[in-house]
Amino acid sequence: MSIQEIDIGSGTMPVSVDDENRVVLIDQRALPQSLSYFDASKFEDMLYAIKHMVVRGAPSIGVAGAFGLAGYAVSITSEGKSLSREDFLKQLEKARIEIQETRPTAVNLMWETDGIYNKARELVEAESELSPGQIAERLFESARQTMDEHVRKNRKLSEYGCDFIPKDPSILTHCNAGSLAACGWGTALGVIRSAKIRGYSPTVFVDETRPRSQGARLTMWELKEDGIPSKLICDSMAGYVMANKLIDLVIVGADRIAMNGDTANKIGTYNLAVLAKYHDIPFYVAAPLSTFDRNLEEGSGIPIEHRDLDEVINVNGASITVKDAEAFNPAFDVTPASLITAIFTEVGVLRPDFKDSIAKALA
Repeated sequence: MSIQEIDIGSGTMPVSVDDENRVVLIDQRALPQSLSYFDASKFEDMLYAIKHMVVRGAPSIGVAGAFGLAGYAVSITSEGKSLSREDFLKQLEKARIEIQETRPTAVNLMWETDGIYNKARELVEAESELSPGQIAERLFESARQTMDEHVRKNRKLSEYGCDFIPKDPSILTHCNAGSLAACGWGTALGVIRSAKIRGYSPTVFVDETRPRSQGARLTMWELKEDGIPSKLICDSMAGYVMANKLIDLVIVGADRIAMNGDTANKIGTYNLAVLAKYHDIPFYVAAPLSTFDRNLEEGSGIPIEHRDLDEVINVNGASITVKDAEAFNPAFDVTPASLITAIFTEVGVLRPDFKDSIAKALA
């Protein structure tokens, strides 16, 4: 796992591929102190990168997973290796399951890696003249197309979202749903970025987003890079800023959305939705259709990842509590659809009743 340190300022495309088909990630753990690159070309390094949040954010995880699985296909069919088409599929299926287990809540990881595997199976069944190596090359190209498509969709949903915000809005956001999390443009931050391009003048209040501080480290960095005024607040200050009429609307991203609109996002999102409802503040979710789980009727079925307790107990490697303290660390919570004003997608803005609007959008 190689990491190269460079100066900040060269852009925020979280996943990129060089001329030699090396998959390179921005190491989001190093921000904002430095912009570092992580070589995730090897399958085991991609597993590490997704699990340990070198790359994070549901869309970016999905694209990274697609490249990871496609790259694995290339590696097992490299020159000098003899592999039958049946063994190729068996090994790819095993790798698909392994990569999906790294981050179980982010549905994009499931969709994109399922897509790579299903394409491989279709090519094996329909293209008898193709060798496993030729199939692997097509899978890698499919992963490239997936990345490009994400950027297009996120820019489209951001334009739809702009129609729902005032020209000088004060916006509260949680975690990081910008270019780092969503393949070079962003969902929640994409709306804010598009608003600035339109000539609006947004100001953003940014939850720090404990325990990994994605808001403090990543969202604040992205907003600074974009020249958008922002104020960092502790998660526990959200009620105060709403009560004092400092917030016009809340926009967050999503990691998985059930068919009734229940939405899983970074832990603490549910708190904001409840507070926004009480203070009569619009609460918006920005997410591409790939975030919707067609197999889940409601949010109670969304698997919630529980992470290492050290994330809660330690800050910068030092304990902040008593020795041998116990902790609890769910990485996500689920916001009921009843608390969501609207969902911005690349095919339009979905409103309640979400069961109907989501079904129509997916159709």
